[in-house]
Amino acid sequence: MYYYVKLYVKVNSMTAIYLDIQKDLLKKIESNYYRVGQIIPSEVDLAKEYHVSRPTMRQAIALLVEQGYLERRKKRGTVVTQKKIEQNFTQQIGSYDSQLHKKGFVSHTKVLTFKKEVASKEVKEILKCDTVFKLVRLRYANNKPNVFVTTYMPYSIFKDYAEYDFTSNSYYDLCMKVRHPIVTVKRQLEVTSADETLADLLEVNLHDALFYFHTIGYDPKGVPVEYSISKYRGDTNSFTFTIKR
Repeated sequence: MYYYVKLYVKVNSMTAIYLDIQKDLLKKIESNYYRVGQIIPSEVDLAKEYHVSRPTMRQAIALLVEQGYLERRKKRGTVVTQKKIEQNFTQQIGSYDSQLHKKGFVSHTKVLTFKKEVASKEVKEILKCDTVFKLVRLRYANNKPNVFVTTYMPYSIFKDYAEYDFTSNSYYDLCMKVRHPIVTVKRQLEVTSADETLADLLEVNLHDALFYFHTIGYDPKGVPVEYSISKYRGDTNSFTFTIKR
């Protein structure tokens, strides 16, 4: 239960007012007082509740919109949204866990499949081998499914690790262990939609948009040691690209 405590500040401290309101609204969002998908009270009503002017209230809300916690929708009002995870793996090489931990998220992994198999024509052409390990994982962010990943690994390189625990260990760390660290990656981004299986696994609606990445990872000698197909939820992820002239 939240109780409003009136803020007493100096006249020249208007910045502090809207920041304090922003922090209070954020606490209510993070505690599910305002739930994802819920329309929060109007600026007028909130201004009355916090005993501030409407422009001050608008500043607090605008900051939460900018941070991804709220979204203004025509004819509906301001809605609480699922804050997106700004993924940086399009700009740097690193494990999923390390990327999320830097953003303040808790991650864990569920291994759905890890088996040896004959490489398909596509995988054979990419990894230059006939036999691979196929690793299928469902990866989480703050206990919510976030990405479905299928990774193909050259069997000849990883044959001694058929019992490797990928629920708690990083694939990139394993590559370091076998002296094939991934130092270069090639990624291709597409957009696809969730079929029935992915909608169920990722807990999204059928046909919801997904980010679809193909990744090939190379060791220092240019040997391909990873081919991954990743499907990220479109509603909880964003990707940053930096391009220099």
